[in-house]
Amino acid sequence: MIAVLQRVTEASVTIDGTIHGQIGLGFLVLVGITHTDTTEDVEWLGRKIVGMRVFSDADGHRGSGKMNLDLKTVGGTILLISQFTLHASTKKGNRPSFIEAARPEVAIPLYEQMITFLNQELGTPIQTGAFGADMKVNLLNDGPVTILIDSKNRI
Repeated sequence: MIAVLQRVTEASVTIDGTIHGQIGLGFLVLVGITHTDTTEDVEWLGRKIVGMRVFSDADGHRGSGKMNLDLKTVGGTILLISQFTLHASTKKGNRPSFIEAARPEVAIPLYEQMITFLNQELGTPIQTGAFGADMKVNLLNDGPVTILIDSKNRI
């Protein structure tokens, strides 16, 4: 399971012209699920996302730039978007292959588990896109801070 975590001051997702999910301070998380992912990947990655200390502490606001605070501490939230294209293989040619992306019958239950897990870990409801929908994502990346986390690369 791959997550692209972007620290944002605001983010939203629009589906069919209507805002489906919207946050202020927090993380926009794009998550890609592969056919070998399990509940263990969901939990490991979910804990990693919520615990990621990339928000500035009081010293950071005075210019040191020290990222020391996590999402709960700053009162932030999450906008979670499923994105199978994170598992694109670009080794051959110019047309990506998505063979490593999980089929919906595997990916949807894991995506729903991630939503439930993040809600529990954060202690507040997160916002989401809609699995498989054509979505328009808008964000204001803060920093910019963008981090790639892969549950298969833990060491």
